[in-house]
Amino acid sequence: MSFRDYAPAPESTAILNLRPSYALYIGGEWTDGRGGSMTTISPATEKSIAEISLADASDIDRAVAAARKSYDTVWSRMSGAERGKYLFRIARLIQERAREFAVAETLDNGKPIRETRDIDIPLVAAWFFHYAGWADKLDYAGLGPNPSALGVAGQIIPWNFPLLMLAWKVAPALAAGNTVVLKPAETTPLTALMFADICEQAGLPAGVVNIVPGLGGVAGQALVEHAGVNKIAFTGSTGVGRQIARTLAGSETRVTLELGGKGANIVFDDAAIDEAVEGIITGIFFNQGHVCCAGSRLLVQENIQDEVVEKLTRRLSTLRLGDPLDKNTDIGAVNSKEQLARITAITATGEAEGANRWTLDCELPSKGFWFRPTIFTNVTTSNTVARDEIFGPVLSVLSFRTPDEAIVKANNTPYGLSAGIWTQNASRMLRVADSLRAGVVWANTFNQFDPTSPFGGYKESGYGREGGRHGLAAYLANGGAR
Repeated sequence: MSFRDYAPAPESTAILNLRPSYALYIGGEWTDGRGGSMTTISPATEKSIAEISLADASDIDRAVAAARKSYDTVWSRMSGAERGKYLFRIARLIQERAREFAVAETLDNGKPIRETRDIDIPLVAAWFFHYAGWADKLDYAGLGPNPSALGVAGQIIPWNFPLLMLAWKVAPALAAGNTVVLKPAETTPLTALMFADICEQAGLPAGVVNIVPGLGGVAGQALVEHAGVNKIAFTGSTGVGRQIARTLAGSETRVTLELGGKGANIVFDDAAIDEAVEGIITGIFFNQGHVCCAGSRLLVQENIQDEVVEKLTRRLSTLRLGDPLDKNTDIGAVNSKEQLARITAITATGEAEGANRWTLDCELPSKGFWFRPTIFTNVTTSNTVARDEIFGPVLSVLSFRTPDEAIVKANNTPYGLSAGIWTQNASRMLRVADSLRAGVVWANTFNQFDPTSPFGGYKESGYGREGGRHGLAAYLANGGAR
């Protein structure tokens, strides 16, 4: 299929009012970073979007000092009801500028506009609304008597859901009474810097939220190691998570880590197969597979495997890959050249190890970073594509005969973040779900998120929870992970 075989319906970028360059946002002021600068580009076109100033260790010092001053003099002295009003204003402003944020996120990240418009940005607003309601109710959260904030929270977010991961971290931190120093991902800093404008529009006191783009090995490391930070919240790779855990071992700094995954999507022979196929596609090809909880391993009961794979490949053949700003697009661009190289290398290994590869037959745009949706069959649990997190639109298919075998294969991974189960048998659903070592298990659906529900993993998928009452605990002195 050619991406030109249908009438395009591009979303206009005229709504954007982007600056040619962005500085750091520290203490309520825009200030140049001392770590140089970089250009953020569109992964779909490789065109420059804006010049971004980068923080070094001295900039992190300034940001932490600003956050500490605001915490000591303003934010910690404010009632929960007043904090809630600010969060509510932020949520309303995000709603008012939702279309603008959706376009900016798609431009900077590469994901389809339908996803940013209909999923990411509405969830961002929902997270702030949810925690606005919690701000004056901490005494009733079941987190112990007189819950108090930790102080300054250092937050490091990934590139796959830039603004949504910001909301997951900033909203509960502020509701609990903390101030924030946030470092966005190197390839997707744009919407975090636009969020600084939202903070100003909402009248948020200076220093409550500080945004410091920078390199992970410079700004990120300085933030993790900073003695003035009381809590580190990180979402990203398992490798970096391990480094953070080692760095903070033995310190008083609280840590929550939301890391990688290799989610299993389990389909039993009594499942509604057409619905399961849609769920499988949502589970792995949503956001080009750039999802830590993606259902990247499909476990199908042996007697329906051929039927499921046939229906899956037929449905995948209808997906449209192309311009992320086109409202018809299903599959957007891979976020970066480096990520594309990683996906390409792992899939080549999959073929070399004997797995059978099916790839969507479609034309690729001439510019940008693109990868065709791919399915591997004849996969064993020892294959690289079944064990390593690929973080791309690549699905590995394995079979099983009994529920017990499905459980063993699903748990045969160093990760433990997510899983999905497709069956009409409620008792089987509950038994299998209870046996899976995964932080979230979806029943006859996949990739459903809600601010009232906790999210997090086991084993190498990290520890701590984000969302719901559990998400508050991590930002209070008498609750949450160390």
